[in-house]
Amino acid sequence: MIEAFAATAPTEVLSSPSVIEIIFNSSGLVLMVLALLSFFSVMTLAIIFSKWRTIGRCDKNSEDFLEVFWSGKSMDHIYSVSKKFHNAPVARIFQAGYKELQRLMEKERQKSAKTPVTPTDVKDIVPPESSIDNLERALNMAARSETMQLESSMTFLATTASTAPFIGLFGTVWGIMNSFLSIGARGGASLDVVAPGIAEALIATAVGLVAAIPATMAYNYFNHKIRGVKAKMENFAADFLNIVRRNFLAN
Repeated sequence: MIEAFAATAPTEVLSSPSVIEIIFNSSGLVLMVLALLSFFSVMTLAIIFSKWRTIGRCDKNSEDFLEVFWSGKSMDHIYSVSKKFHNAPVARIFQAGYKELQRLMEKERQKSAKTPVTPTDVKDIVPPESSIDNLERALNMAARSETMQLESSMTFLATTASTAPFIGLFGTVWGIMNSFLSIGARGGASLDVVAPGIAEALIATAVGLVAAIPATMAYNYFNHKIRGVKAKMENFAADFLNIVRRNFLAN
């Protein structure tokens, strides 16, 4: 009994190129686009890590300082302790208000210095009620300075979130254009002609989204946290002004 075996011709298995190979075989302009988007991604990750640490420390140190502030101790004691809270915006606002209050009292001391004896108790020197405007101005300037520090690098996140998809889209358009040029040059529209340019275009789009999505999420999250810190600074400034108005200014 003779068994017949069907002869089958060996088929060639084509391996698809990896993403790395497609990137390095991309055109020069697309490589520039990918390099720019990669830079945006790295900077976004660095800013996210830095902001997460900074704002976290601000919240923790601000809460610790507020406990000291509402402990009922003297202003002098609170000022000396406030220097330990380096990452607390409300502590620096208090320092600015305290220095302005001391300046106003020194000014009143110089006005009322009619005798060789200089008053040593700060309660003996009472600035007028109109001095509250100068104190409020000092607190507002300190709050604006703290806000500018907190909002640093936020512009980069917003720029990355808004422009990275369009930069990736530019790479996509350029890759598709190269695909059509290849079709015209070879006179055919086979898959091996079109696929490299399409893959190149899709990679540019993907990298653009990879850069934009974390930047958008981080911007919204940190913007919410910064608004909370700003509200805390505004509330503290209002409380500080009320305390000074009741205890240190003449009605």
